[in-house]
Amino acid sequence: MKTPQPPPVVPRYLQENEPSQEDKDLISSLPTEKGWIGNSLHKYQGFWQATAHMQGVLACQKHFRALESDIILVTTPKSGTTWLMAILFALVKRAHYLDLRRHPLLTENPHVLVPCLELDVYTDKQVLPDLSSLAPPRLFSTHLPYVSLPDSVKHSGCKVVYLSRDPKDAFVSLWHFVNKLRPVGSGTMSLHEAFDKFCRGVSSFGPFWDHVLGFWNESLKRPESAFFIKFEEMKQEPALQLRRLAEFLGCPFSPEEETHGIVDGILRLCSFDNLSNLVVNKSGKLPAGMENSAFFRKGEVGDSTNYLTTEMVKKLDSITQEKLYGSGLKF
Repeated sequence: MKTPQPPPVVPRYLQENEPSQEDKDLISSLPTEKGWIGNSLHKYQGFWQATAHMQGVLACQKHFRALESDIILVTTPKSGTTWLMAILFALVKRAHYLDLRRHPLLTENPHVLVPCLELDVYTDKQVLPDLSSLAPPRLFSTHLPYVSLPDSVKHSGCKVVYLSRDPKDAFVSLWHFVNKLRPVGSGTMSLHEAFDKFCRGVSSFGPFWDHVLGFWNESLKRPESAFFIKFEEMKQEPALQLRRLAEFLGCPFSPEEETHGIVDGILRLCSFDNLSNLVVNKSGKLPAGMENSAFFRKGEVGDSTNYLTTEMVKKLDSITQEKLYGSGLKF
């Protein structure tokens, strides 16, 4: 007689904790669609959130208090988040880690060093994190659209860095990522199903175009507080863009640092080749249960041409042109 096997352990990122009655009532009132990874997506404040993320989103909005010295990295999923997390951490903490051969990025995944507000920091509404002991500048990330940011982020004077990416590449990267994270036995999501959802705006923290426009407009209104950059610009001129980031964040490179090659040192440390080949990123896991390797695929510009048909490219380009018309933003 065979010994019954215990049920597989469900990783935290797939767990949907029991919400409070107040949250349950809110979630049940929202428009709902089938999710990409978990069961459902809910349209909250005009953007789609996975059921498993909703409690973190609501708790973050209610409890996070931004400091003027805080730095918040905002992205839509799969827009180069991991790379810019590493760059921001290495940039603003460089005085603490002068020896790049003993840097925290060599032993920790960037998502641990720059935690996501709604996915990492506020995952449990019953146990609120104590953030008072974190040394300034505190670094956080988020995928929240502008409308859903905690009020303190909008009004505290903290710095927001927004990284965008061509929607075709962002979509293809998201599709690959989702299929790495889907529950065992649920099969893969087809490219065509994912494409239909993405075009309709039904993806985590989507619609993509509304998300991008919210922060683009904010960067035009408040350039001293909101910095908008494209993944493609970072890839094309990384040293120039790193210097621009340093200026915006109030920590420009000194002549001595320039002489000693600190800019190039940070870029080498945070390069895709270096990070993706570290032991921690090849075999480690995040506390939520995601494989670190899932965050490193190619990191290239234009990879979408290897997956999208001519018709798909035309459709996405048409949507992008229509959605961004008159904004001054182009991909």
